[in-house]
Amino acid sequence: MSEPTTDDDPVVEPATPGLGDVPAARTPSARPGSRARLAKQVGWYLTLTLLSLIVLFPVWMILVRALSQPIAYLTAGQPPRPVEPEWDVFSRAFRQGDLDRRLLTSAGMTIIIATAQVVTSVLAAYAFAFLRFPFRRLAFVGFMATLMLPIEVTLIANVETIRTLGWFNSFQGLTAPFLAAAFGTFLIRQGFLGIPDDLRDAAELDGYGHLGFLWHVAVPVTRPIIASFTVISFLSAWNQYLWPRSIITREAWDTIQIALPKFASENINQLNLGFAAAIIAALPILAILIFFQRHLIRGLTAGAVKG
Repeated sequence: MSEPTTDDDPVVEPATPGLGDVPAARTPSARPGSRARLAKQVGWYLTLTLLSLIVLFPVWMILVRALSQPIAYLTAGQPPRPVEPEWDVFSRAFRQGDLDRRLLTSAGMTIIIATAQVVTSVLAAYAFAFLRFPFRRLAFVGFMATLMLPIEVTLIANVETIRTLGWFNSFQGLTAPFLAAAFGTFLIRQGFLGIPDDLRDAAELDGYGHLGFLWHVAVPVTRPIIASFTVISFLSAWNQYLWPRSIITREAWDTIQIALPKFASENINQLNLGFAAAIIAALPILAILIFFQRHLIRGLTAGAVKG
């Protein structure tokens, strides 16, 4: 039993820690790892910026040469800026070079080649991926071996064939040797091989045959790969020079790539017209790359990891 406290007894208060007893809060210090990562990121950004400037500088100089008055630009020492700009140079080049007809010819050739290559590549890729027939692997290896043959190897034989058929100066002659592409077949086949077997079994249970499975399942699943190959096919067809130069004998059938050097040589005293025409010819390529760059990268990376 505790004794009652009196006023004479000292009152003991609970001890409170003094300010000196409270441990000081630690100031967070920057981690060496985070500093290293930040420095690495800054280094990457600076490197990429420098590389971008290096890549874009020739494009800028072409634009400068196109806008500058030729004699004044040479007299000024060819600086990296326009000298006495001629803002109507693009309209003059388009009109004097008859570029509208040349662009239409190139566009027609490119659309035919790209469309045909996509269709034939999809069908051939499906056959090599899903159909079972004798010597399938051997046929695929032989088909892919055509990737090793440059166009110069078969140029003479193809020119003689087109001459025999009477297809000089025609869309048939411009497009016939390029209606199929081994690279497109390989790329799309890699995508088809990545389709799960369960998805194929489900399609068979739903009553899909080969064409139904191809159209409703295989093509939608591999759409990014097909889109990327479409872009590649378009760029390759648009930039063709050697083959059209070999079978075009009439100026009316000149593609834009054939017309550019002719136009530049005809206007040797007005070099800015040739540069302006080159920029006009490159605009479709730039538009395709800008708007479909994401599909191109996604499709190539998707096709690269399939066995």
